[in-house]
Amino acid sequence: MLTLLDKDIWVADHDFSLLGVNIGTRTTVVRLKGGGLFLHSPGPLDSGLSHEIDELGEVEYLVAPNKFHHLYLGDYMARWPAAKVYGAPGLAQKRMDLHFDGDLQDHPDSGWKDDLDQIWIEGAPKVNEIVFLHRPTQTLLLVDLVFSLKPSTFGMRIFSWLNGSQSLGTSRLMRLLLKDREATKASVQKIFEWDFDRVIMSHGEIIEADGKSKLSSSFRWLLDG
Repeated sequence: MLTLLDKDIWVADHDFSLLGVNIGTRTTVVRLKGGGLFLHSPGPLDSGLSHEIDELGEVEYLVAPNKFHHLYLGDYMARWPAAKVYGAPGLAQKRMDLHFDGDLQDHPDSGWKDDLDQIWIEGAPKVNEIVFLHRPTQTLLLVDLVFSLKPSTFGMRIFSWLNGSQSLGTSRLMRLLLKDREATKASVQKIFEWDFDRVIMSHGEIIEADGKSKLSSSFRWLLDG
């Protein structure tokens, strides 16, 4: 189930239905310089995937990078109880049934700062997405900040139209959840100060090249306003 994208970074793609349409979701696995694993946005877990992850190294960190992507976190905590768990700001209050070791902030934790940078996308408190950059592979890790859905079926075309992101772009729901446009704009501008080429998001196709330019075009609605 795991696909190697680059040195020390893998993804697992999963089925995930929303409004009756399979929009998929994605788990990203990063092997840190010390050998431990950083699991970003854990998705559905089965024995096959857990075995593949175990073959890569010891799971050290489980990371829920916004307040929506937490549905499967408990399964991963049960499978790897020694892993430290971090969630987006406010997620611990939303999921009081789970134990968190800390809240993600606008700077990387000491455990992964040698490999990853991060930015808190402020201005949308119901989401509180944290964006990561894996510096060694120039890979940006997003969750719901943008979608990259290919409308290959009638159901997907309808969903993409309702979602307001018929290719690469920010969903209509995400835009509606913005409470402080200027704060969000300032956060997104920080992303483009990073050096990245690949973009991984939770829903849709991975951008393997020219990601910075393509992502910049998709944010004109925010950055040019």
